[in-house]
Amino acid sequence: MSFTQFSVPYPVDERYAKKIAYFSMEFATHQPLKIYSGGLGFLAGSHLRSAYELKQNLVGLGILWKYGYYDQERNQDQTLDVAWNEKQFCFLEDTGIKFQLTVHEHPVWVKVFYLNPETFKTAPLFLLSTDVPENDYVSQTITHRLYDANVATKVAQFILLGVGGAKLMDLIGFDPDLYHLNEAHGLSAAFYLYNKYDNNIEEVKKRLVFTTHTPEEAGNEKHDIYLCHKMSYFCGLSVEEVKKLTGNPDDQFNHSLAALRFAHLANGVSQLHGKVSRALWSRYDNICPIISITNAQNWRYWSDKQLYRFMDAGDDYGIDDRKKYLKRRAFDIVADQTGKLFNPDIFTIVWARRFAGYKRASLIASDEKRFEELLGSIKYPVQIIWAGKPYPVDHPAISEFNQLVHLSKPYKNVAVLIGYELALSKRLKQAADCWLNNPRVPREASGTSGMTAAMNGAVNFSTDDGWIPEFINHGHNGFVVPKADYANMAVHEQDEYDLEQLYEILEKEILPLYYEDYYTWRQVIKNGMRDVRFQFDSNRMADEYYELLYK
Repeated sequence: MSFTQFSVPYPVDERYAKKIAYFSMEFATHQPLKIYSGGLGFLAGSHLRSAYELKQNLVGLGILWKYGYYDQERNQDQTLDVAWNEKQFCFLEDTGIKFQLTVHEHPVWVKVFYLNPETFKTAPLFLLSTDVPENDYVSQTITHRLYDANVATKVAQFILLGVGGAKLMDLIGFDPDLYHLNEAHGLSAAFYLYNKYDNNIEEVKKRLVFTTHTPEEAGNEKHDIYLCHKMSYFCGLSVEEVKKLTGNPDDQFNHSLAALRFAHLANGVSQLHGKVSRALWSRYDNICPIISITNAQNWRYWSDKQLYRFMDAGDDYGIDDRKKYLKRRAFDIVADQTGKLFNPDIFTIVWARRFAGYKRASLIASDEKRFEELLGSIKYPVQIIWAGKPYPVDHPAISEFNQLVHLSKPYKNVAVLIGYELALSKRLKQAADCWLNNPRVPREASGTSGMTAAMNGAVNFSTDDGWIPEFINHGHNGFVVPKADYANMAVHEQDEYDLEQLYEILEKEILPLYYEDYYTWRQVIKNGMRDVRFQFDSNRMADEYYELLYK
């Protein structure tokens, strides 16, 4: 196909006619395209699917990672091993487009690949690669690993996404009305536009919107401004000019702060996160307004349609039979990986998502005595599955993963799985009776795994963070740990309180309901499925982006 004067290759709905370029470091569109690490990618993938379903005039801009995020494998003792295997993507189209960028005062060649909307039913997605023979080896490595641990490589990746993505839009003549940064990784696009519009910052602001996913100052990307300058991040501006332009005299360049000053509008990713973000950034001046657009996931891609058909038909027997089948099928994966045979009649708790300290993967296991009693209960038997990918050099998270592996070994009813990507994620949501989520409040900006769990007949049990306050009605469609005065608690006190509440609710409400009043338990499943269906389908979210952020 032709990539000159490019337009989206489907009829655009006039409500969504505005042209949007959507920049994201990762997109989880479908299992075979392994260019994502976690929630940010899952969100971006669902966004592209909904943009396609709603026929929006939006294109995605990302990077083609040669080795993906990494492949999760095992050492001999079953602990985590990190492997970098080259990926094959035969379904991507070579656009024939090649252009040069300046990185580290040095020309770097960029090759462009294209994901056709019909391949995975997404909006068009352009993926940039520097892994071409014209580049020296160091330049080729820019697109080798998602979130490379080397700081200079990471800054080069940000330049490629931002400047490369914006330059590509000019080369193909798409001419976006708005440039939407999904997180601040692509912020270098603002400096490209600043040059393009003759150093008129107002022209840049008019065209830039920003989604922040980070609920705390420490989580925002900051890099040495002199390193960024040496890497050619600022498109020819001097350090003094950049400090003046961004209104930040520090030698640490804060990408999110600059994004909030360059955009005319930004959004947090849940009602709570919007509030937290406004409070977080209120001590800085010249920040654009921050609204809330709650994250969501694509119902058509994620949900088990058969469960919904049975629910719509009022067929409770069908729901029960289908859920058992889904559990059995997922337990084949458990057996294959761990040699443990799980029972579909037994209450199954799943904790699965990106491994990060604040998400507290091992919280439920931190009280050894209670954990032992829970696993040994004859009256209310349970099975527990853990899965998730730590960042490959996050040693505390890797250590927590490995501790859980060792913890699981003596138990027939505890399993730790590897390979947590889109396919396993869906299977584990189908395996779960209870989708456990216990981040430290208010550290989770949104957290969307529970949405797709509910779409597959799992009941959410969570601390009251991210999207959860907008969804859970305790005992009706899920279960939630009541908020305490967390702001005045030390971290260990918060952990102790949440752990105590977790066991109280599990032992006194959830397990008795499942084993002694399954009729009501099934009703909780159905309420969750119904409540998540429209409110947390990404079609609602993609529509809100046009209505609230792009207007």
